[in-house]
Amino acid sequence: MAEILIIGASRGIGLETVKMALESGHGVRALARSAGDIPITHAKLQKLTGSALDQADVDLAVKGCDAVITALGTPPTTRPVRLFSASMLLVIEAMGRHGVRRLIAVTGIGAGDSRGVGGFFYTKLFQPLLLGTVYQDKDREEAVIRKSDLDWTIVRPGFLTRFGRTGKYRALTEPSQWEGGFISRANVADFLVRQIDDETYLRQTPLLID
Repeated sequence: MAEILIIGASRGIGLETVKMALESGHGVRALARSAGDIPITHAKLQKLTGSALDQADVDLAVKGCDAVITALGTPPTTRPVRLFSASMLLVIEAMGRHGVRRLIAVTGIGAGDSRGVGGFFYTKLFQPLLLGTVYQDKDREEAVIRKSDLDWTIVRPGFLTRFGRTGKYRALTEPSQWEGGFISRANVADFLVRQIDDETYLRQTPLLID
């Protein structure tokens, strides 16, 4: 089994991924500012309290791991956002220093060349009005990843729900297939953990929907 670093591990997709990775037998390093609040106790879980924007915290977390999963999130805002791109630059630098190759990064439907896929309400109203600066930074994050020489996969979940894991969902890689849809955070986590040892989606940007 692998030693996995999950960044943004204290809630949402990140927390579900911690659960799924442990269930699959992996060792997990969970990096988050509120890592101490993660409601899981497990022999293979290390809770690392730190910031994804602090080079020392990121470097310490990356050293000795086999793969990195980034699942950072931020509330809707109209203020400038740099969390995603700035943290990804630190992650990629640290991975290079420590010889870690596998990177699995969560962005979202509407990021990069999937902009416009989510339907009229999301594309014309919700995303530009409430998530405009968030997605501008997710676009920058994706560009940073694409420029790296890492073994990366960019994962773009559809609209997120709280339903449980079914293991039944679609990973759409061709732009002609992309469409708006829902997916549970638990199913996203299932997909993320499967990518640790699977190269099917290497250097691709699958859009996930149930």
